[in-house]
Amino acid sequence: MSVAKKDYKRITTKSLIEMKANGEKISMLTAYDFTMAKIVDQAGIDVILVGDSASNVMAGHETTLPITLDQMIYHASSVVRAIERALVVVDLPFGSYQSDPKEALRSSIRIMKESGGHAVKLEGGKEIKESIKKILNAGIPVMGHLGLTPQSIYKFGTYTVRAKEEEEADKLVEDAQLLERLGCFALVLEKIPAHLAEKVAKSISIPVIGIGAGGGVDGQVLVIHDMLGMNNEFSPRFLRRYMNLYEGMTTAIGQYVADVKSSDFPNEKEQY
Repeated sequence: MSVAKKDYKRITTKSLIEMKANGEKISMLTAYDFTMAKIVDQAGIDVILVGDSASNVMAGHETTLPITLDQMIYHASSVVRAIERALVVVDLPFGSYQSDPKEALRSSIRIMKESGGHAVKLEGGKEIKESIKKILNAGIPVMGHLGLTPQSIYKFGTYTVRAKEEEEADKLVEDAQLLERLGCFALVLEKIPAHLAEKVAKSISIPVIGIGAGGGVDGQVLVIHDMLGMNNEFSPRFLRRYMNLYEGMTTAIGQYVADVKSSDFPNEKEQY
């Protein structure tokens, strides 16, 4: 049973845990630059994820693997300068935390100091627990990420739904409970069966934010470019497009080109 919605002037990790306890759903979107982050923040979003998906939507790479720590810090710095209310979570990019807990800590410290971000996000469970412990011991908040973990795409070989089989599902539940015990403040579940995601959300006290994980979790996250329809080539089942900016922007730019070519722009009122 939910209670009256609390008006948060600034979202913190504590706010998210309160929201779960009160039955209030958590809204989360990606952003990678100042202008977009300012709009997203002023629209009332709870969490902005500076995702390594910037590798895809900002740089045009096929996977999230190529983006570097320096590039993530650049994007995160741009976002942090724009926000007034949202919690900013920054992805640790591939290669910055998996092999060495000390490297994971160094990477996280750089993100916190150089970007001003509020938390970091890591993909994986038991296999990266030492890295998570090291980061948390330094006082840096950690968001977990289980299910489809895009940084492991070449291991999986596909972007298909994860944890459909019992063994993988059991491991996912165990990993989620481990992340809670370690001290993570929240968890993202990506592209897993809805019934399993709901089971996980009910089994732990920290918020579970889903993407392609059904409605039984504590919140939702989407990539801003997908949600606004700026990308017309990506159409998974879980995506709801709230605008069709690709069509609108193409039409507007085409009209601008035509107006310049015809000398319609600028007119007398549009010059000094």
